[in-house]
Amino acid sequence: MSNGNSITLVGNLTREPELRFTPSGMATATFGLAVNRRWQNRQTQAWEEATSFFDIVCWRDLAEHVSESLTKGARVIVTGRLEQRTWETQEGDRRSKVEVIADDLGPSLRWATAQVAKSERRQGTAEPSSYGTQGSSSYAAGPGPHDGAPPYGEPGEDVF
Repeated sequence: MSNGNSITLVGNLTREPELRFTPSGMATATFGLAVNRRWQNRQTQAWEEATSFFDIVCWRDLAEHVSESLTKGARVIVTGRLEQRTWETQEGDRRSKVEVIADDLGPSLRWATAQVAKSERRQGTAEPSSYGTQGSSSYAAGPGPHDGAPPYGEPGEDVF
């Protein structure tokens, strides 16, 4: 994350992650995140609450891991960057949307426990890893949101 455009959110999934693949075979997953904020009104002493909703986009291995690991209602911590996407509807209207492009994501352990299983990194191979990613599919690397850079660290760098 660079250019001062970084965000960290803690919230609950509002829908199951949706895993798709680009024409070149790159995995992408999207899901909704609800972030609640609670505070005490100083004048009335009553507790008030507001909820913000965000669309989260994951790419490559992170997308596959999210789709295998998370379900609606799961509490997660997301770090990433904000990105605005613009398109034109079939009627010719211009629309835009701000999404969070996730760089990293994990379960919140404040009120839950989790078991972590390490997956072998895949560098654009057509075969699953040798010691198991528990059913995750492989993909061919292609252009994406990271300008050709590996999604996590440098080549050969252990991510754990």
